[in-house]
Amino acid sequence: MIQTQSKDFGMVGLGLRREMLDELLEHVPNQVDFLEVAPENWLKLGGRFKKQFKTLTDANNFVCHGLSLSIGSPEPLDVEFVKSLKVFFEEHNIKIFSEHLSYCSGTGHMYDLMPIPFTQDAIAHVVPRIKQVQDILEQQIAIENVSYYGAPGQQLSELEFTNIILEQADCKLLLDVNNIYVNSINHGYNAQAFLTGLPSNRIAYGHVAGHYNEADDLIVDTHGADVIDPVWELLDKAYEVHGVFPTLLERDFNIPTMNVLTKELDIIHDLQAKHFDSTVSKQRA
Repeated sequence: MIQTQSKDFGMVGLGLRREMLDELLEHVPNQVDFLEVAPENWLKLGGRFKKQFKTLTDANNFVCHGLSLSIGSPEPLDVEFVKSLKVFFEEHNIKIFSEHLSYCSGTGHMYDLMPIPFTQDAIAHVVPRIKQVQDILEQQIAIENVSYYGAPGQQLSELEFTNIILEQADCKLLLDVNNIYVNSINHGYNAQAFLTGLPSNRIAYGHVAGHYNEADDLIVDTHGADVIDPVWELLDKAYEVHGVFPTLLERDFNIPTMNVLTKELDIIHDLQAKHFDSTVSKQRA
């Protein structure tokens, strides 16, 4: 299925960071159709920040990208946290919630994204947890293909593992194009083949970001630099294969001025415009 719909939150997004708050309260650039936040960073805020955030969510489309759900953790799911997310999403009219296909906690919180083993046992563990979250939230969530630097106990390929999770959990996909590129270098696979093997009908929205080249065969996913040409080319290919889908620019540190960020947003707009007509034609065929 080819996607041409902008969902109900638009086609080009920007990750909102606290450093951007004052500027965006004055003016959200025309290039930005929706904003994304980590709910953990805003859930318990009160006072001025809560009022400012509510001002933005009342006037703009928002999605949430979680950091601590820890969907692959061996520990029980934090049900109370998920319930608090539901209240937060309703208060701020959050359009969709996404999380990482990884885990970040066991007996304690590691504050990092750890790789889930690509095994049948891991699938049997993760799928019911995603379903439980969706049942509590009463909506589908999107699971992001993550960057990883080791693959413990691997029995399946990353692509096989990801596709089985999406199908059995009946969830959506947050397609992170930069993570595909990073993993293709670090683990020596074909990025376009991985991209093409993902299910078009599961894509809720996408991410692009910058990274850091540690060595010729090691890239670290930092979100702290400009998006490089090979990642833009992979996004171009994603639109060609899957149709145009909402896409968000992530920038977590070394954040430039808004007029610099909007230049990257313009690239997303241009790539989407390039493929829009062919996407519509494929849908009608």
